[in-house]
Amino acid sequence: MRILVTGATGFIGRHVVARLGAAGHAVVCCVRDIERARRLLADHDYLPCDFNRDVTADDWLPRLAGIDAVVNCVGILQSRRGQAMEAIHRAAPKALFDACVQARMRRVIQISALGVGPDVATEYAQSKLDADRHLQMLDLDWLILRPSLAYTPSGSFGGTSLFRGLAALPWVIPLVGDGRQLFQPIHMADLTEAVRRLIEERHVSRQIVNLVGPEPLALRDILAGFRRWLGLGPARFVEVPLSLVRQLARLADRLGGVGPITTTSLDMLLAGNVADPGPLVAATGFVPRRFAAALAAEPAHVQDRWHARLYFLRPLLRVTIGLFFLCTGLFTFLFWPKADSIALLRAAGFPEVTLPVAYYAGWAFDVVLGVTLLLRWRVQAVGRVMVAACVFYLLFVTIAAPAEWMYPITPLGIVIPLMVAMLVMIAIEDDR
Repeated sequence: MRILVTGATGFIGRHVVARLGAAGHAVVCCVRDIERARRLLADHDYLPCDFNRDVTADDWLPRLAGIDAVVNCVGILQSRRGQAMEAIHRAAPKALFDACVQARMRRVIQISALGVGPDVATEYAQSKLDADRHLQMLDLDWLILRPSLAYTPSGSFGGTSLFRGLAALPWVIPLVGDGRQLFQPIHMADLTEAVRRLIEERHVSRQIVNLVGPEPLALRDILAGFRRWLGLGPARFVEVPLSLVRQLARLADRLGGVGPITTTSLDMLLAGNVADPGPLVAATGFVPRRFAAALAAEPAHVQDRWHARLYFLRPLLRVTIGLFFLCTGLFTFLFWPKADSIALLRAAGFPEVTLPVAYYAGWAFDVVLGVTLLLRWRVQAVGRVMVAACVFYLLFVTIAAPAEWMYPITPLGIVIPLMVAMLVMIAIEDDR
């Protein structure tokens, strides 16, 4: 079959594309960034789309020409700059499903989420539920798949990355409350195999199928399982009061969803994430693997430990470098004698007429870079500019005041390890 997969570069989408491609299907990856998709997903066809803007059936009909089935894997946990949940979860999927009716699509699969329901008041749950209900009303051969926590030892994203990061913390593992919130983790290979079978074998239709593992596990047991899998020593669980976690989640919301947990992810965690695996087994004909057995079958490597340990260090590194540049610019303007700065610029060969502009531009440049990094806007590009700025600074001071290199403790010596830290930040910033 020729299958259109939306959200093909997402965590679930990439695995769905790989599984369908391995089964011999022609997969069309419908994505916002085609060049990035080509780098991540070789040997497939690609179509541009944007769930923020493609909100009418007419936007989708041309993309459905020659398509036999559609799998919608698009989803975001929280609205942010350039990503509106109202469009991504409601308007665009509804338009896509309406277009599927007009195109007489053979099969439409919506990847929703376990735990969405009328009693969960988050924007995430309600927007997903609205699209699910719209699909249920249409004259289509549809299936709505609602996965629990999807994991794979070979990689992680979102919640599974957070769990790995928590599991790898030294000495203590913080828990949300008592850490007894239940999940029913499903291995990504089982999730994608279910998608494949439910596309190819159409004896199950117009149903909601919960994609869950065979056993419910408490959050503390999942974290302990990941820690054992990573090969780390024992650690003590520390129960963080739910009221404090909620305050931290609200702070993360105010900062634009920056942080390991937001109010949306907290509410979804507390809502529960378990279901009867029987309907999945009946629909697909196989029993998903157990969490402990799946981890045991795929031993962790040193790269897995790196990733887990860097989970919380990565944002700390970015914030530290951003604050360094911000404070450097502000301190230069507020406390460093202007005459001394002008003298350095003059010694470096700047024309006299440009000295005032160069002075103000220099400290303002540092401030802008620092603020931009703190806002996490194009971190890798800003990091490259920072490295270039450091190189320029070293050359500038070498020309203007070469004697600075003679002191054992000098700002010049600090710049070199700072540049290395920036290169590390650039290398580990991409989380997909």
